[in-house]
Amino acid sequence: QVQLVESGGGSVQTGGSLRLSCAASGRIFSSYAMGWFRQAPGKGREFVGRITRHDGLTSYTDSVKGRFTIFKDYAKNTMYLQMNSLKPEDTAVYYCAAGSYASISSSAYDYWGQGTQVTVSS
Repeated sequence: QVQLVESGGGSVQTGGSLRLSCAASGRIFSSYAMGWFRQAPGKGREFVGRITRHDGLTSYTDSVKGRFTIFKDYAKNTMYLQMNSLKPEDTAVYYCAAGSYASISSSAYDYWGQGTQVTVSS
């Protein structure tokens, strides 16, 4: 059973940075693609970015391109989401997920973390 635990959320002002972590149980990066999603109050779960299983290729939703970066630390079994130049519209609960392939659709992912809150104030 894959377990994912997010951490690193918090409150920052506009323009600030945060680094979210997604710690995985065991060495899952060779078996699963990974993704980040977020959900703002009253809204559906939104794709943020993804990283492929083998090549480590990344892609992002347009609203975070150039500001967010996904990377993996295989030694620590941890995936990260580096978030820079944060904006109030980035406020949401952020989730990491693992699945058979890197998709922009949440339904493609089999395992999810519990989420971590990010709040950006103006």
